[in-house]
Amino acid sequence: MAYDNVIYDKQDHIALVTLNRPERLNALSRPLQLEILEVCKEIKADDDAWAVILTGAGRGFCSGADISGPRPEGEPPAPPQNALLDEFHWVGDQAMAVYNLDKPTIAAMNGVCAGAGMSLALSCDLRVGSENARFRSVFLERNLSPDSGMSWFLTRILGYSRAIDLILTSRDVAAEEAYRLGLLDRLVAHDRLMEESLALAQQITQWPPVAVRAAKRVTQQNLNKDLPDGLRNEAYHLEYGRKAKNDSREAFTARIEKRKPVYTGT
Repeated sequence: MAYDNVIYDKQDHIALVTLNRPERLNALSRPLQLEILEVCKEIKADDDAWAVILTGAGRGFCSGADISGPRPEGEPPAPPQNALLDEFHWVGDQAMAVYNLDKPTIAAMNGVCAGAGMSLALSCDLRVGSENARFRSVFLERNLSPDSGMSWFLTRILGYSRAIDLILTSRDVAAEEAYRLGLLDRLVAHDRLMEESLALAQQITQWPPVAVRAAKRVTQQNLNKDLPDGLRNEAYHLEYGRKAKNDSREAFTARIEKRKPVYTGT
C-alpha cells in the first residue's frame, strides 16, 4: 500500500516505519493517525516482517496530536453512530494497534516525543534513543488527563511514582534522565541511532519468528496474571513455536551440527 504521511520500507525481515511530517515534528494529523493503523495491519499480515522499527523524519519523533489550523465554523456535522459508540477513539485505536502488533517493535527516538507521540513510543516494546531524544507528557498543559494509553504504559515501564511524577509535572525529560529512568532501553550517539536500532532488530530476527511472536504475546498477557495462571499460559504458548515444524527441526539440527540456524517461519 502507498502512504502519504508514512514512509514504509523493509530491510531483510525488518519493517521500517518513518512518520513523515517533519515540518510539524511529525504531529499526528488525522491522515497520519489512519496511516499508522493501516501500516500496522500491513505489517501484521506480512509473514516476511519479523520486527519493526518506528521513527520520525527530521528532528522530532512525534510531537503529539496536531492541534494546528483553524477551528471549523458553525455546527459540526453529526458523527455516525459507530463513532458515537466508539469506546477508544483514535487515541485508543493507536495504542491498541501498536501494542497488539505481535511482532517486536522498536522506537528509534531521534528527537522530541510528547503527548500522544510519547504514548506511541511507549506502546513499542523497546526504545533506542539518541542524545536528542526528549519526552514530555503535555496532557495537563492542555487541560486533559492522559490518553492514548500513557497512564497504562508509563506505570508499567517506570512504576507508579515515577510515572505520576512525569504526568503531574509535565516536565521535559532529556535523554540521559530518560535512560536512567527506563524510558529509553538504549542510549546511543545520534549519528548511530538507526545503525544501533537495526542491530537490535537483527539480534531479534535471528530467532524463529513464530516463537518470537509467542514470546511477546505470553509476556504481555502475563503482566495481568498471577503466577499459577502465568505458568499455565506459558505452557499453552509453548505449542505455537512447535507448530512451525521446519524451524523446530532447524533449531535441533543446527545445534547438533554446531552451526548458526537459518529460520524461515514455517
